Amino acid sequence: MRATGRLRMIFGPANRSSLGHEMTERNRQLLAQREAETQQWETLHRPDGSTYVVPRNPEDKSLR
Repeated sequence: MRATGRLRMIFGPANRSSLGHEMTERNRQLLAQREAETQQWETLHRPDGSTYVVPRNPEDKSLR
């Protein structure tokens, strides 16, 4: 930990990229695809507190 602290003191933090950059068209397409994939699943909770994921519509095979 001491060595890491010294390296950070010399080189700075590991990530200096900005989060406020413009999204490219490819990134927009990937984001839309990921959002569509997550919409097809539903999280169910068991009484013991555990969770599991099931398809919302078992007949829909479009994204699987």
